[in-house]
Amino acid sequence: MTRTFADLGVSKPVVAALAERGFTEAFPIQEAVIEAGLAGRDLCGKAPTGSGKTLAFGIPAIDLAEQGSPWRPKVLILAPTRELATQIKDELEPLAAARSRTILTVFGGTNIERDIKRLERGVDILVACPGRLEDLIGRRCCELRDVRIAIVDEADRMADMGFLPSVKRILDQTPNERHMLLFSATLDGDVDTLIKRYQHDPETYEVEEQADQIGDVDHSWYLIPSDSRINSAVAVLRRYRSAIVFCRTRRGCDRVANTFAKKGLAAVAIHGDRSQAQRERALRDFTSGKAHVLVATDVAARGIHVDNVELVMHHDPANSDKDYIHRSGRTGRAGSTGRVISMVVDNKQKIARQLQKELGIEQGFESLDLDALPPVVDRPRPTRDREPSPDKPQGQKQQQSRSRDGDRRDRRDRSDDKRGNPRRGKSPAGQSRDKKRNNRDRDDRNRDDRNGRGANRNRNDRNRTDRDGDDRTREGHHPRRKKRGGNDWYPPGWEDEEPKTGGRSDRGGRSDGPSRGGSNSTPRKNRATKGRHADRTSGRNKGKRRGR
Repeated sequence: MTRTFADLGVSKPVVAALAERGFTEAFPIQEAVIEAGLAGRDLCGKAPTGSGKTLAFGIPAIDLAEQGSPWRPKVLILAPTRELATQIKDELEPLAAARSRTILTVFGGTNIERDIKRLERGVDILVACPGRLEDLIGRRCCELRDVRIAIVDEADRMADMGFLPSVKRILDQTPNERHMLLFSATLDGDVDTLIKRYQHDPETYEVEEQADQIGDVDHSWYLIPSDSRINSAVAVLRRYRSAIVFCRTRRGCDRVANTFAKKGLAAVAIHGDRSQAQRERALRDFTSGKAHVLVATDVAARGIHVDNVELVMHHDPANSDKDYIHRSGRTGRAGSTGRVISMVVDNKQKIARQLQKELGIEQGFESLDLDALPPVVDRPRPTRDREPSPDKPQGQKQQQSRSRDGDRRDRRDRSDDKRGNPRRGKSPAGQSRDKKRNNRDRDDRNRDDRNGRGANRNRNDRNRTDRDGDDRTREGHHPRRKKRGGNDWYPPGWEDEEPKTGGRSDRGGRSDGPSRGGSNSTPRKNRATKGRHADRTSGRNKGKRRGR
């Protein structure tokens, strides 16, 4: 008989939050783990992905979590990938809010300064990937001496990704009296090392996948020529509404996704080299149906729950039987049907046969028969141009557009007339050059009369400037300038060459060039007070360690 969460000893606020989400009865893994977890025992759980183990370890963590202090969380949850860490936070955050507990996720690819500021304010539950957490510990911005509950999710995946040394260094900094929960698809090998080293007389729970949760999944291995693998894959993918394609390398993942997009498939890529924003956007587009194909490395093989995936395609063979099982587990979830197809090229036959042997299935390959697959899915193509309204003919619409353009030109002409720059005769650019030349000649005469100096000084440079039509020298480079006060730049000898009063042109009351000083001049803003740097604080202490 299935027990409710209240029967397991879960607090009333968490039970109410679970009821709002439609969860009233515990899953088998939850029923086995929650009661012992609330009692403070070390637990070791073996459960497949999608069995509800996130709530199994999350509910005891939330109910037992105390209020954290700056830099020192009370509960630590380690996850191998960014996607899994985000999924854990999204699932536990409503329950934590019911108990007035805070959750923070930290992982690579995001702004570490925001993580530091958030830790400084204090966090109760920290969900972290090992790499970013070690970086924060090295900066003395996170301390684990107050951790009372440590949880390691997907421990076998941690070992496969090479995170096991980091996990050991992190767990070594937690106190001995804390209790630890460990969950993994397998409990042997490197995972057994973690169990023996960091757990004290743990209770082990193994929950097999229920028969009603195993969908009807058909596995096929097709031998495809190397030069036609992409075209064959596209022909297959057109027959399914949603599919995940697994590639071995990150570069191959991008190449395959771009090729699919060129051939008319809405495909997005997700792998370790993409930023967190790009990964989240790709996963969001795929789950919402905006993208029909998700091309991924093994980073998406675990920890990502996407419903209604009809097809999993192994574009490159999996590295091991475990990877093949986790890849294929993205389809046929919650009792739905699915299809798994392996595209085997000539030079990968030996690897594929060894993989079949490890999986315990009959070795051999089939020839691809598109007629045996489902029919091509009819997807509507978005139209770029909006069709004209039925009550307004196209000619009338174009006439209205031309009328609006004429009105804009009239307003611009009137505005130019007010500024004393009519749009008749010579072009504005030509008039502007003439005014600048006249102003320079007038300034030369005034300077000669006032200072008695020769008017031919630097005339060669000015003639070159007039011929080129800009303020540059013949070589196309600005003359050497010297810095004078703040970030203002002035040419050499500016005190002698320009009058002290800033001259004004006839256009809009603005000066002809950079301000040369005088009572009407305005000092230029420096880099810290203008543009996108106005809100930026000084970077002098950025990235430095926190003091002891």
